[in-house]
Amino acid sequence: QVQLVESGGGLVQAGGSLRLSCAASGRTFSSYRMGWFRQAPGKEREFVAAIAAITGSALSTYYADSVKGRFTISRDNAKNTVYLQMNSLKAEDTAVYYCAGTTSSGPAVAPRTWGSWGQGTQVTVSS
Repeated sequence: QVQLVESGGGLVQAGGSLRLSCAASGRTFSSYRMGWFRQAPGKEREFVAAIAAITGSALSTYYADSVKGRFTISRDNAKNTVYLQMNSLKAEDTAVYYCAGTTSSGPAVAPRTWGSWGQGTQVTVSS
């Protein structure tokens, strides 16, 4: 398992941008599929975005419909870090955002696929 630590959350006005970072420990980061989930109060954890272990094609990233075109997931294997660039933020994007990692080939949208989780970072979008 990799250890994951998120950062970059905060308070932003609607229409604004934030970039989340997730630093991973361990020398096998490049072999992990990485993802972001979020959980709003009273709601279940939901998938946001995922990026394959090996990047280089459009098929290597995958997004929830609710964030497609506004959020971008990327990774820097040299820095053991995955990012989530969030633009055009809306009040409904308010949630705790979690970084996740897996070596499983299970469905990206299912939390059970992901074996490693960070502690979460709060994102609040004011309307």
